[in-house]
Amino acid sequence: MNAIISASELADALRSERPPVLLDVRWQLSTAAASGQPFDGRAAYASGHIPGAVFVDLDRELASTPGPRGRHPLPDLDVFGAAMRRAGVSAGTPVVAYDGGIGWAAARAWWLLRWTGHPDVRVLDGGLPAWDGPLEAEAEAEAEASAPAEGDFVPKPAEGAVLDADGAAALARSGVLLDARAGERYRGEVEPIDPVGGHIPGALSAPTSDNVDADGRFRPAAELRARFGELGATRDVPVGVYCGSGVSAAHEVLALEVAGIPAALYVGSWSEWTSDPARPVAVGPDPQ
Repeated sequence: MNAIISASELADALRSERPPVLLDVRWQLSTAAASGQPFDGRAAYASGHIPGAVFVDLDRELASTPGPRGRHPLPDLDVFGAAMRRAGVSAGTPVVAYDGGIGWAAARAWWLLRWTGHPDVRVLDGGLPAWDGPLEAEAEAEAEASAPAEGDFVPKPAEGAVLDADGAAALARSGVLLDARAGERYRGEVEPIDPVGGHIPGALSAPTSDNVDADGRFRPAAELRARFGELGATRDVPVGVYCGSGVSAAHEVLALEVAGIPAALYVGSWSEWTSDPARPVAVGPDPQ
């Protein structure tokens, strides 16, 4: 099953006898918008969302409290499971996640559901900007009493899909570890968030932005396979991905999935790696 779905395919699916559960996961990495106020995904959802979608809070429901394990550690499974059931997710229900267009947050929801055992999850390619159907404000949804029925999904994590710091370091030596951040952060030229710039020794720079076209849609599978193949990432070698805090890296794992290449996610990513000053840091374009 394809891990992404086009807006036209989603419209058809919503009219089918087995419509998917819709997760609205709008979120932004930036702490403030141009107005000086932090981005509010909940308010964006309330102002207009795909009819039937349920808002999911990335910071509170798809991650746990920031700390030594990173800015977006794995969520408490009870919290995550309750959020998914509230949204109507059941074991046999198809699910589609979308966000404001960049795809990172929707990919985080996709990855968590796949990691915890849900077999039928896709991401809306291009996010909400790709959707040309009607939107529904929260007041309209409440007036129609359209809250979904409680789902029955119980998360059961899979083995081997998650890397810790030691596993990421080992994979950089024995397989392929991709750094999904912008190239200047990988090289250590700038670091706007974490205390140290640079990358995990042995990791290869593979910015998430290169996975999509100018419209924010994923490049064709063949192009993605070629891109990752040039970095040595194929089905024949173990592959892992990290970023700043395990959000944009989920998007890279999704791109790899589109290309037919399985990959593990280092959830703690650079924000966890740099929390321990004893861990080595490489700078510059050379992986080592």
